[in-house]
Amino acid sequence: MNRFTKQDIATAIAVFFHAVGLTGLLYYDKAFFIAATPFNLLLSFALLLWTQKEKNSQFVLFFLACFVVGFLAEVIGVNTGMLFGEYAYGNVLGYKILQVPVLIGVNWFLIIYCCGISIHTLLMKAVNRLAAGTGEPPKTLKALSVIIDGATLAVFFDWIMEPVAVKLGYWTWGGDGSIPFFNYLCWLGVSLLLLAVFHFTKFSKQNKFAVNLLLIQMMFFLLLRTFLK
Repeated sequence: MNRFTKQDIATAIAVFFHAVGLTGLLYYDKAFFIAATPFNLLLSFALLLWTQKEKNSQFVLFFLACFVVGFLAEVIGVNTGMLFGEYAYGNVLGYKILQVPVLIGVNWFLIIYCCGISIHTLLMKAVNRLAAGTGEPPKTLKALSVIIDGATLAVFFDWIMEPVAVKLGYWTWGGDGSIPFFNYLCWLGVSLLLLAVFHFTKFSKQNKFAVNLLLIQMMFFLLLRTFLK
């Protein structure tokens, strides 16, 4: 008899709720499903915590770094325009402090964690395959590979998400409403910093669900980017 793992169950839950959300946004009560965004974020966060094998002090440190640095970067951006550009948050993401939804800190963790785990998993497979071919023991991953590749993936995710987030009222851009290139430069800078924390903190970085969740969310936003009116 097959036994489903935590990763299998979490993936099934994430697929179900993202599929329901996608269908609702495209074909049914758009306002209702937009209002459910905080629930979806918190559910994804809970599933990631549930599937994380090792929740030691280093993992907590990484989470706090993502939450605090991400949130403060957004506070600076919204209130000064010095980061990301001229933009403002709507009310979709819930309670705000200094004009920034508290959930944004959680969202930064979700993105950085999933991108970090995905790149770490991909590079480890490549290193192990190479070591198996040469008969040598696997080498440790180079910091720059994890940090730069992970940050690039995070920026790519933001590029997919940005137009959808604007359409759904998560935030709005100033001026003519276009998304500035400066936004992506700042995303790269903050992501590089947080991926460095990810790499150098010592906790288990094997979480199949994190890879699956990143793919689910990318497909979710890509389909909305294509078909949402």
